[in-house]
Amino acid sequence: MTPFSIAGIQMYVSATHENVSAMKLRTEVALARFPWINMVIFSELAPFGPLIDNHPETITDQIEIFQELAVQHGIWIIPGSMFERREDAVFNTSVVINPEGVVVGRYDKMFPFMPYEQGVTGGTEFLVFDVPQVGRFGFSICYDIWFPETTRTLAAMGAEVLLHPVLTGTTDRDVELAIARATAAQFQCYVFDINGIGAGGIGRSCVVGPGGNMLYEARGSEEIIPIEIDMDLVRHQRSLGQNGLGQVLKSFRDKNVDFSVYDDDKFNHEYHDSLGPLQMARRHPHN
Repeated sequence: MTPFSIAGIQMYVSATHENVSAMKLRTEVALARFPWINMVIFSELAPFGPLIDNHPETITDQIEIFQELAVQHGIWIIPGSMFERREDAVFNTSVVINPEGVVVGRYDKMFPFMPYEQGVTGGTEFLVFDVPQVGRFGFSICYDIWFPETTRTLAAMGAEVLLHPVLTGTTDRDVELAIARATAAQFQCYVFDINGIGAGGIGRSCVVGPGGNMLYEARGSEEIIPIEIDMDLVRHQRSLGQNGLGQVLKSFRDKNVDFSVYDDDKFNHEYHDSLGPLQMARRHPHN
C-alpha cells in the first residue's frame, strides 16, 4: 500500500474573532510533531466560528491563505468550512486544497442543521476527489451524515474515505459517534469525524475504520489526531467482507427492491406531511 496519513485537528474555535491564524499555527505544530502527515482536516466553521455575521462577504482571500499553507508544507488541507454568500443565498461551504495549492473540489453542506441553521441554503452537488496513487475520498459536513443517502451516494461514486468536519456542541454527540461507526460499517469506508471545542463544539472527534471499529476517540481538549489509513483494507473488505462476512456494497448493487420512497410521484408522503412544519421547538406552558 502507499502510506497516507491524515491528521484531524481538534482545536478551540472562537465565535467572536477569526481563527485562521490559529489554524495556521496548529498546522505547523502538527507537522513539526508528525512530519509524515499528508493531509490536515479541521472542524466545521473553524475559520470564523458559528455566527454567520462574523464571516467575510467573500471567502476567496481566506482560501488563498490555506492554498499558500498547502504549498509551503506540501500537504492536502481541508480548512473546515465557512459561510459563503453566493447567488443571493448563504451556503456552508468547504474546499479541498492539494499540495500544489489547487482547489480540487468545493462542497456545500446538503443538510443545514434545521431549524437551528436558519438562513443557510442546502447544496445539491456531491464531492469526491482522487489522491493520486492512494485512492478516492468523499466529503460531507456534520448533519449530512444523519442522512445515509449522502454517504450511500459517495460510496457508489467510489469513495473509500469519508472526510466529515462537524460542529457539535449539543447533547447528541453520543448519537453522532454511533452514526459515525454505523456509517463506516454500512459503507465499508474510513470516517474522519472532526469536531471543534469552545464555540466549535464539545470535542470527541473520532476516526473509524472500514469495519466500524473505533480507531480513536478524542476527549474535550485540543488534540492533533494523526491516523495512517490502509486503502488495501477498504478494498479487501468491500470485496470479501470484514472477516469474510457481509459484502454490503455488493448486496446493495444486486438488490431486487425499488425504494419508491425517493420518488415523489410513486410514494405517498401523507405521514411525512402529518409531522407538521420544520420549526424551532417552543417552551410548553405550565399553569
